[in-house]
Amino acid sequence: MRKQVVKGITMLTMIVAIAFATAVVSAKAQSSTTVVSNIPFEFIVADKTLPAGEYRVNRALGNALTISTTDSSAAASRLTHEIQANKDKRARLVFHRYGDRYFLAEVWTGAGDVGRQFVKSRQERAIEREMSSLASKTEQGECGPEFVTVAAVLR
Repeated sequence: MRKQVVKGITMLTMIVAIAFATAVVSAKAQSSTTVVSNIPFEFIVADKTLPAGEYRVNRALGNALTISTTDSSAAASRLTHEIQANKDKRARLVFHRYGDRYFLAEVWTGAGDVGRQFVKSRQERAIEREMSSLASKTEQGECGPEFVTVAAVLR
């Protein structure tokens, strides 16, 4: 009988500990930060063209980020992966520029040395292939995108 009581108390303690750990992880996931930036040009995220304006970037599910206008009139989501910072630890958005097309490439909160890099869209990969083909034909070497950085704030 005493063994059953000890076993019951042990099980109850484990259930409470698991519930507490789950609540902490859930609260941490919900307390994500928001990066806000005024983007002065139209740009592409996930094969979707978004107009110039003020945008919020929030963490969506898993490794995805959602970027939306502050009035929620335009939005897109895209998978990302973690990248390590160099010396620049300011909150910012980094774009790849090919001619007059801008692709959102990285988001940095400035709160630590980790940022998020977007998975390249089909459209950006096609432009890269075309530029690489043109570069090999002209023997100028490989041409890559121009990097454009836009300041942001963490909220």
